[in-house]
Amino acid sequence: MRYLLLISIVINIILLLKILALRSSVKELKRDFSERKDLRSNTLIGVSSRDKELRSLASEMNDTLEALRLAYNKYDQGDAELKTAITNIAHDLRTPLTAICGYTELALKKGDTDETEKYLEIIAERAGHMRKLTEELFEYSVITGGEVSEEKQKLQIEHVLEDCIMNFYPALEERGIKPVVDISEEPVVRELYPSYVERIFSNLVNNALKYSDGDLEISLTEQGSFRIANTASALTNVDANKLFDRFFTVETARNDSSHGLGLSIVKLFTERMNCPLRAFYENGKLVIEIDF
Repeated sequence: MRYLLLISIVINIILLLKILALRSSVKELKRDFSERKDLRSNTLIGVSSRDKELRSLASEMNDTLEALRLAYNKYDQGDAELKTAITNIAHDLRTPLTAICGYTELALKKGDTDETEKYLEIIAERAGHMRKLTEELFEYSVITGGEVSEEKQKLQIEHVLEDCIMNFYPALEERGIKPVVDISEEPVVRELYPSYVERIFSNLVNNALKYSDGDLEISLTEQGSFRIANTASALTNVDANKLFDRFFTVETARNDSSHGLGLSIVKLFTERMNCPLRAFYENGKLVIEIDF
């Protein structure tokens, strides 16, 4: 009897010590969590206890904190980008608006003269500049909403690319750019969003039109590998992957009324269609590739 009582006392003492140890570990966990709940911190919660469940809880809490920090950083970055974009947009809208008001006043004072016609042409150009800005921003706000307004269709990609190049040919010719084009003679059929593919090609050719030093290479293989390359000295010091960031701009292109949305739209559309996108420099040329 005394032997059983002794065993019972030992077991109770062990259980009590276990409970006290667990309470201490829980307090430690609570303290660590309180210290590390700042989402700007990258430190993790630690626990000295060897208890499997407590260590599992600490791991789950760390995973949750990491997810919250990533979400916070993404939000914080987006907020900073938006503030910068608003500042840039406000400046770029104000400039043509000031010109419109000034030249309108001059035109009214001059009456019906050749000089008035010149002022009106400037007003029309500045108004077009503002319209382009507002349309670009409206489009981006719509497409980032995540809703797709069309169904995927079987699409002959080579036809879409050929049409795009033909549409840009006068602008390319004006810049003295003679594109070297190599498009598969075999049909390249994929199930994609037609408007997305059209916009991807249009934005990429337009980007090359703005930054090319005078050359342009475009190719599409039978396997659906698309490649566009051009020498672009204005971009050589820029990380190629940054070109796809929202609102990324290059100072040399400030007069193009662009806010870096063209290539970010390309990135969004390729992601939604699960088409790998790459950008890099090769032999002094900016190369952008997409696998359809």
